[in-house]
This record gives sequence, structure tokens and C-alpha cells, in this order.
Amino acid sequence: MYLEVTYPRDKGEFYPFLEEQLKLYTGGETDSVAALANFSSVLAQAFPRANWVGFYLVRGGELVLGPFQGRPAVSRIPYGAGVCGTAWRENAAQVVEDVSCFSGHIACDCNTHSEIVIPLRRSDGTIWGVLDMDSVEQGAFDLADRDGLTRCAAVLGRFGDDF
Repeated sequence: MYLEVTYPRDKGEFYPFLEEQLKLYTGGETDSVAALANFSSVLAQAFPRANWVGFYLVRGGELVLGPFQGRPAVSRIPYGAGVCGTAWRENAAQVVEDVSCFSGHIACDCNTHSEIVIPLRRSDGTIWGVLDMDSVEQGAFDLADRDGLTRCAAVLGRFGDDF
């Protein structure tokens, strides 16, 4: 059961609170798809400025759409393409203040102006997917979001072997 939550405004308080909430909704789950679905739902509630929150999962040489909240999206992204593929290729989170300035951006929703992508890593460091968040506001994500979402995404680490 989801209870309406008032999130702290201060990012130093927000992210530990969010991480605990994500652990609550995924901690006892054994099915990776169910955990990713609830994870994306919690994030969508926590980030009202986000217009898309979800996952792309590594399948061979491409990323394949996984559980998400938002409008329909591109189903497959080649290695290195767009913000998601770049995060995978560079093995690094991507914070894009203005997607119109990102060469090769893959537009799913013309209302999206900024994006953040966090790689999901197995215990050996290999990437099994990415967390992708878009916003209708330019500059909606910053380095504090990158660091906080990276810590939150680590909650999903135990599911890496499923993919």
C-alpha cells in the first residue's frame, strides 16, 4: 500500500529518505521486474517534475526498454546512442541540462528538456541496465541528484544477475 509522502526539500535529507523508501518497496521482492516497476513508480512520485522514469536493460549489444512510468518510449537503444547508450558506453552517469544540446539525443517526448541517466552495476562493475529520468524543466537535475540517485540505484544491485 502506498501512502502519500511529503519529501524533504533539502537534498541532503531527501536522498537518504528516498533510499529508505525504495528499500521498503523492493527489499522483500524476489522478482526483478516487480522491483524495477515499484522502483520507477516511487521515483515518479518523488520527482513531480519528471515526465518519464524508467529502465533500459542490457540485452546483447543494445538497451531494451524495461519497466517505466510515463509516455511510450523508444524500445531499443544501440550501444553508445543517446544519453542512455552514452552512460553505458562511458560507464558513467550522465546529467544533461538541456537535451537539445546533447548530440545524438533520442527524443521520445518533445516536452523533455533535461535528463539524467544512472548506470546499474553488478558486483563486478559490469553494467546490466540504466535508470533514465527525463524532466519537462531545463536543468532539473544536478550533481547532487547524480550522487543521490547513484546511491539509490545501488539498492537494485542484487538484481543484476537476472539480466
